[in-house]
Formats: sequence, C-alpha cells, structure tokens
Amino acid sequence: MKTALLVAGYSYLLGSIPFGYLLVRFVRGQDVRATGSGNIGATNVARSSPLLGLLTLLLDGMKGFIAVLMVRVFWPHADTRLSALAAFCAIVGHMFPVWLKFRGGKGVATGLGSYIAVVPKAILVAVGIFVALVAVFRYVSLGSIIAVALLPLLAFALDDWRQAAPLLLLSASSLLIVAKHHPNIRRLIAGNEPRFAERK
Repeated sequence: MKTALLVAGYSYLLGSIPFGYLLVRFVRGQDVRATGSGNIGATNVARSSPLLGLLTLLLDGMKGFIAVLMVRVFWPHADTRLSALAAFCAIVGHMFPVWLKFRGGKGVATGLGSYIAVVPKAILVAVGIFVALVAVFRYVSLGSIIAVALLPLLAFALDDWRQAAPLLLLSASSLLIVAKHHPNIRRLIAGNEPRFAERK
C-alpha cells in the first residue's frame, strides 16, 4: 500500500507540471489559457507557436513516460498494476494540476508517453489510427478521441493485457481523456470544430 501511494503521489506531481503554460508564459509572455480553446496542451499551444506546441507535446509525453520508467527502475519486480497506476496518476495530474487550480490539459500526450512503455503495440496502432483519421478528416480531436477510446481493446488484443486492475486503470484513463474532449465532441456534432492548421 505504501508503495502504491508513493507511486501515485510522484506520478501525479510529475503529470501536473504544466509545460504548455510555462513555455508560453516564459517565451511569449502570454497566458495560453486566454487564447484558442483555453487548454494548456500541445494543440492549443501550437496555435500560438508551432515550435512551442511540438516542445509541449514532447515534454508532456516525457513526464508520463518518466513516471512509468521510475516504477521499472525502483521496483523492477513489480507487476503491471504499479506501472498502470503510475500512468493513470500522471494523466490525472496533467488534467487536474494543483498549480493551476486543477485546470489542465486533455491528457493525450501524457497518456501516450505513459502507456508506450507498458502497451507499446497498442500505442503504435493507436497512433496509426490517429494519424490516418487526422490525415483524412483533418480533425485532431476526432483522431484523438477514437484512438484513445480504442486503446483498452488494442491493449487487450495486442499486448495481452488481461489482468483486471491494469485494464481497468487503462480504461479509466481513456474514459477521462474522452470526457475531457466534451467541448470538441459538441463542436464536432455541431459542425464547427476547427480543422487542423486552422487558427481559432
């Protein structure tokens, strides 16, 4: 129990580092939450600066990856439940960072970084689905939602994730990320969601 609490705590704190907010604040002197969608994630940051958006994507992914990597380093004999817990808590930290009054991002990049170390085949297929959907429809949100929603099934089928607890944590992560996209879902239904490369 103590180990699980420790992993949950440091993973949340790692996930809660608001790289998108910090980069835009220090480089451009702006609050990224006051522009575009108001989100601190890579897509909204890229609307102000594509380079900062890419850097945000990488850093948000890295904080999730490091959270899981630390489990592998410090508890090498732990089963997948501990890694799944680290991934889930890093995503929660990104979505609800204590430093920004719990107003964070949508968790896609952090989820990608978190789970690539534990369900690599599922992540690679999910990324392929995302890229294909964005290429065809030019909606980043649509690609993200569908790829994330399919991730638990892909992990079950491709990475042989059959333990209930890790699969439940992965499913909860996917559900949270999809739920965080509720404004995008409403705009997609209404037909006014901005397409990729459009400024809004």
